[in-house]
Amino acid sequence: MTIAAPTFAVIVAMAVATLLTRYGGLVLVRFVTPQGRAKRMLEAIPPAVLTAVVVPTALATGIAETAGCAVTILAALRLSLLPSVLIGMAGVAVLRAAGL
Repeated sequence: MTIAAPTFAVIVAMAVATLLTRYGGLVLVRFVTPQGRAKRMLEAIPPAVLTAVVVPTALATGIAETAGCAVTILAALRLSLLPSVLIGMAGVAVLRAAGL
């Protein structure tokens, strides 16, 4: 299989742009401390990402997944992102094992 040079160049350019975005943010955080509105916006990102991942699943699948999403949302009110997702996954697994 061969790849055309322009296609390869575009893939490399996208990879470089992605890496610059990721590492640029890490470098920027060393020199700039977000305060006020910017800090609140950054704190809102994890719940927004969780919502963007969870809602389509809750609306497009069966009862076990919908209940698991509800459990995840409730857990996210008290816990951080990773434990919330793990609890939701465990809930879905239990409900699927129960036949729902």
